[in-house]
Amino acid sequence: MRILIVGAGIAGPTLAYWLARTGHEPTIVERAPQLREGGYVVDFWGTGYDVAERMGIVPRLLDEGYRFRELREVDSRGRRVSHLDPLRLIDAAHGRYVSIARSDLARAIYDAVPGGVETIFDDTVTQLHDDGHRVQVEFLHAPPREFDLVIGADGLHSRVRTLSFDPEQQVERYLGITVAAFDIPGYRPRDELVAVTHTEVGAQALRIALRDDSTMVCFMFRHEGDLPLDDVEAQQTLLRGRLGGMGWEVPEILDRMQAAGTFYMDRASQIRLPTWSHGRIALVGDAAACPSLLAGQGSALAMVEAYVLAMALQDAQGDHAAAFAAWEQRLAAVVRGKQDAAIGLGAAFAPRNRMQLWLRNGVLGLMGIPFIANLAMGRSLRDPIDLPPVPAT
Repeated sequence: MRILIVGAGIAGPTLAYWLARTGHEPTIVERAPQLREGGYVVDFWGTGYDVAERMGIVPRLLDEGYRFRELREVDSRGRRVSHLDPLRLIDAAHGRYVSIARSDLARAIYDAVPGGVETIFDDTVTQLHDDGHRVQVEFLHAPPREFDLVIGADGLHSRVRTLSFDPEQQVERYLGITVAAFDIPGYRPRDELVAVTHTEVGAQALRIALRDDSTMVCFMFRHEGDLPLDDVEAQQTLLRGRLGGMGWEVPEILDRMQAAGTFYMDRASQIRLPTWSHGRIALVGDAAACPSLLAGQGSALAMVEAYVLAMALQDAQGDHAAAFAAWEQRLAAVVRGKQDAAIGLGAAFAPRNRMQLWLRNGVLGLMGIPFIANLAMGRSLRDPIDLPPVPAT
């Protein structure tokens, strides 16, 4: 089948890889003029790691990723108040765990896609008409085309979902926290392979030293007002106004923010839909069931959803309706369970009050005890998803 995939992030190229492997003709369209850079660092493990292994990209992820030796919480003066050894996560996951910039993960996936797969950059869909036999697609720039299926892999603010499913405001569940991430060249101090956090009521700052003398900073803060999604200058003004009173290194970081090489800001939200497909149009990844950054596994889940969708289409032998139904039945309950689990995690990143801050810090202190840390991590690293086998080639 000729299948249009909207979005070249994580889910889209993963789906394109497996569709091409199983004999389909995928086409990717991406709104950005090139693969996106920057963003935050993700912890990558579980069943998504298994999909990456089947794609042959794990050695690259390990080479480009990081294995941090300490997660350090500091007070307003930079003094360590608690710490955690992330190497226990690697041990609990039997070595199948790496932290990596989301953009580096996306590029590794995209580079694995067979060379014959068409990618259209700097364009997007404007109209979708499903006549029951094909989907007529109109683009912002390219001439109209016809596809057998259209898959929206275009993220939290999915254009495909807006055109073919419910309006965003009806399906987006905002969790009350906004996330900003950017990289600063030459920032000091640097703590190699240490993730340093400072948390106050309503906000958290995270600093990670990356390669090439770059430092990634991530802020998570409670925000109930409007968010200027397409105006970086307004976003940075909002950030200065909201976080200018924080302690630790935050004032210096905000002063250096203008020099950031990349800048990302968005709401921490979930997408909850009654179904992931309508006719010949389906959604995958964050477009279908964003668990939010708080869940910590969005990228891995996106890869799993894409892989299972491709295998379902393979097994259904052209019956897209049966494939979509089997795919969703296999994954929906697991994904919604991870969404439910993420809702209560907001206090860990941006406590609402001093009591929540005190409880959070107490839990972090307990996580420094090896027995408790191993028990908690072992439970969190269990991923109840069985992948279908790789098809014979």
